[in-house]
Amino acid sequence: MIREINFDGLIGPTHNYAALSFGNLASQSNAGAVSRPRDAALQGLAKMRFAMSLGLTQGFLLPLERPNTAWLRELGFAGSDAQVCAAAHGADPRLFAQACSASSMWTANAATVSPASDCADGRAHLSVANLSRMTHRSTEHPDTEAQLRIAFAHPAFAVHAAVPATFGDEGAANHMRLTGGHGEAGVEIFVYGEEGGKFPARQNRRASEAVARRHGLAPIRTLFVAQSQTAIDAGAFHNDVVAVANEHVLFAHEHAFADLDGLKADLARMMPQAVVVEVPASAVSLSDAIRSYLFNSQLVTVPDGSMALILPMEAHDCAPVKAYLDTLVAGNGPIRAVHYVQVRESMRNGGGPACLRLRVVADPATIDPRFLLDAAKADALEALIAAQWPEAIGPDDLGNPDLWAQAWAARKALLAELAF
Repeated sequence: MIREINFDGLIGPTHNYAALSFGNLASQSNAGAVSRPRDAALQGLAKMRFAMSLGLTQGFLLPLERPNTAWLRELGFAGSDAQVCAAAHGADPRLFAQACSASSMWTANAATVSPASDCADGRAHLSVANLSRMTHRSTEHPDTEAQLRIAFAHPAFAVHAAVPATFGDEGAANHMRLTGGHGEAGVEIFVYGEEGGKFPARQNRRASEAVARRHGLAPIRTLFVAQSQTAIDAGAFHNDVVAVANEHVLFAHEHAFADLDGLKADLARMMPQAVVVEVPASAVSLSDAIRSYLFNSQLVTVPDGSMALILPMEAHDCAPVKAYLDTLVAGNGPIRAVHYVQVRESMRNGGGPACLRLRVVADPATIDPRFLLDAAKADALEALIAAQWPEAIGPDDLGNPDLWAQAWAARKALLAELAF
């Protein structure tokens, strides 16, 4: 049966705070802090378990191999894996930190997904994101593509390689979809940024247009919308930091888009049943929205047909945001419940609940079952992570050969556990 499945990224054993993402305020503010990879991965799994407890179907994607010695070899470092790492760290610690990044955990940046009901050929299409605007993320797409081709090998899917790196593409974090129901045809909204502001615009309009053409989307049900430069400059490096959509509901900050009134008018014409829940700056400032990741939440439809928000605990702890949410659910709007989860390790590196998941509308029977989660598999993964993942990584630990060996061994054990 067709349904929405959230594929969360399993957080890898090299999760650390190297502050590699310019424009991501949380990442930059925690530079050099001690990270806790084991806690990070267990927090991510706990969020997945909670989503399943709500009656949602849950999948996951695997962490990529880090340190990334294949990439370092492309840059001229030679020898065994350990020798390559030692040489790279000694020559350029910043470069080596990029080779160690666990940023593939944020699967909202893995790809852009269009359900079969939107696509001309009746298949679900996934276009891998090139992530070309940040060096540490630009290395991900070949391995992400390989993984997606395994998970979605069924003929019901078409997986596309990344668009040329000239045109920055950050995947589902800058893409939304409105529809009467997950399995019905919908309106796809691609959000792009303009260059010239305080921080770089990650999503290029031409990349979004290329993805829409590849997926065979009908122009009459496709929108290209500019993100507000005010939001980008405030630290909303992706659209999903200031807006989230689910079925017929768009939940967005007043300053999320360059022309919110124009977007509302387009939606009224293209999908009259769409509901825009606009959060005014007078209730929640942009800074509070970004600090709490109010909009980087999962807006989901639970089995009884109502909608709920899965939010980071930071939203609960931000007084204006908590007050707004209390008022929201007390009203008669479409969002009927809020739930808070602990994803502190991801939040400190600049990613909330929505960053950690890629939404795919499909029949679970068409997906490689190794990528689908149930309680027994979650138990096994938690035990493996508790035994194999590093407890902590400090600013000087990336140069430790014992850490590299532990990270490679942990991922190898994960692959063995899941029969890859």
